[in-house]
Amino acid sequence: MDKDKQIIIGSDHAAFELKEKIKDLLIGLGYEVEDAGTHSTDSVNYADFGKKVAGAVSDGTFSRGILLCGTGLGMSMQANRFKGVRAALCSDIFSARMSRQHNDANILVMGGRIVGDILAFELVKEWLATPFEGGRHLDRIRSLDEERRD
Repeated sequence: MDKDKQIIIGSDHAAFELKEKIKDLLIGLGYEVEDAGTHSTDSVNYADFGKKVAGAVSDGTFSRGILLCGTGLGMSMQANRFKGVRAALCSDIFSARMSRQHNDANILVMGGRIVGDILAFELVKEWLATPFEGGRHLDRIRSLDEERRD
């Protein structure tokens, strides 16, 4: 399958149910989805799943990923520790669009207790459909990636 149509997704227990719904959406949109867990609502450490998704994006196994936790804050902090990862915490359509257009975000992060199902679906669709604009933004992205440590 085309690497652009592959995506990795992960969540903690607080966003497990939303992750499952987003997986169905992605499959319906023609994506091959790798589920990094968690696989239930049993309490887990969000960082373990953030590492799996961010690591797979950082090493090039996947070009994009989606992470969810209760607020999205923990997952975004965890993911952005990885070289080459530009994780964007989004809870509105404009931010999702701009995270791709100007920042070439490669991981979309959402708070399962912040956004509802319908908004989450719209955020995912907007984020996936928006291309990186490049141009003047490219030097900024390169600078950010160079500053990140392994």
